Parts: sequence; C-alpha cells; structure tokens
Amino acid sequence: MTADLGVWLYAVTSSRGGVAELSELTGVAGEPVRTVVSDDLTAVVGSVPLEVFGEQPLRGHLEDLDWLERTARTHDAVVSTLVRRGPALPLRLATVFSDDDRVRELLDDRRADFDAALALVSGRTEWGVKVYGDRAALTTAVAEARAANAGGATGAGTAYLARRRAQLSARETVERDAAERAEEIHTRLVHHAAAGRLQPLTDPALSGRRDWIVLNGTYLVDDDRTDDFTATVTMLGAEFPGIRLELTGPWPPYSFAGVEREPA
Repeated sequence: MTADLGVWLYAVTSSRGGVAELSELTGVAGEPVRTVVSDDLTAVVGSVPLEVFGEQPLRGHLEDLDWLERTARTHDAVVSTLVRRGPALPLRLATVFSDDDRVRELLDDRRADFDAALALVSGRTEWGVKVYGDRAALTTAVAEARAANAGGATGAGTAYLARRRAQLSARETVERDAAERAEEIHTRLVHHAAAGRLQPLTDPALSGRRDWIVLNGTYLVDDDRTDDFTATVTMLGAEFPGIRLELTGPWPPYSFAGVEREPA
C-alpha cells in the first residue's frame, strides 16, 4: 500500500468454495471493495485515505453525527451484502489497519477465533430485542398480583387496606420487579436461540427516546427457527403487563463475530 492509504476492514469470510464477486460493491471512501486472503480465510477490505480515515482524523469525524451516520450506513451496506451471500463476520465500524500485511497477521493470529465464529453464525441471523417498562402499568400489575396472593382479606375496609399496602410496596420495588422480568425474558429467549447476549442499555440522550428501557438483548437465531423466535417475543410481550418488547432485525451478526481486539 502507498503511505497515504490505510485498509478499512468490513468483514471476514471463508475462502472455501471461492470468494463471491465484489466488483459492484463500493466502500466508505467510494473505493472498490477487494479481498485479502490468508489460506482459508478472506478479509473483505477497502483502501481508504489516511488523511480522512487515519487515527487522528477519525476521532474528529466520529463526533460528527452526520458523517458517522453516512459512514455507518455504507459500512453496513457492504456487510449486509456479504452476509446475504454466506457466513461472514462483520468488523466493527472504523477498523483500520496500516496495510494488507497487518490484515493477514490478524487473520493468522485469530484464525481459531474466526473459524469458530464462522461456524457459529453459519445458517443463523442476529435479531435484537429491546424491553421497555411502563412504571405505572407495572406498578399496578405487581400490586394486583400481590394483593391477590395475600388473600384472606374480609370486608371492604380490610380489602382496601390490603390493596393499598400492595400498591405502596409495588412502587418501592418497581425497579427490581422490572429487572426480574427482564432477566426472565432474556433467559426464555436464549432457549429459542443459538446464543444470546445482553448489550448496554441505550442512553435516552443518544436514542432520542424517553422510554424506560430495561433490557437490550441480541440473539443469534437459526434461520429455520425465525418464526418460532418471533412468536416467542410476541407471547412474552402479552404475558407481562407493564412490559413491552420491541423486535428488530434481521441484522448481520455483529454481536457474535468474536472480533473484539483493537486493530494493529
């Protein structure tokens, strides 16, 4: 590579069976997408100008939300095309190496990790599930359940006091109750997936939403079990009053690519 160019990584795929034609794909710098091969692994990359995509310029660009959105969309468009053609491991946005040799080093050093991750995502797709809580509705649902479980109340006054105590208790424990429901939902969704991961809860300032998010999960689902998984999400949404589930996807398997090490 020339001194003023770096290598932007999009994804890692298997070289077995040949590499699909990439000539129609254009990358984040308008560059033609190409490959770097090391034995049975192929990195899909693009040559990008370091004056824009080098370490220092990137720091500034990543704070520009318009630039970040455009770049992320282009990166994801390349990755999504690759995933539709076969198993591929998406690289996180802004993974840039100095030259092709460093990319080959990555493939060689992480060969076992890449092989295992490619086997994991083969025939599977990532889905996202966010769980939102409604404090008022959840408090009411928990209070009603506790009052019903208490039982034994006789007379209107006694029954009223029991309901009132249950309401006050539910208000005090609503955060814990929401967390318990989120944990149960995650556990049950994992049973219907090949793998599941909890992600950081979305900052409302970044998402632009004021909803109370209590779970942000990603799940790797067998392609022939998608209907079962989506039906489970719908069922869980109906099962828990005061809780709303939001299903998104399908997505490239970013959460299960197993590529967490910083670029060289």
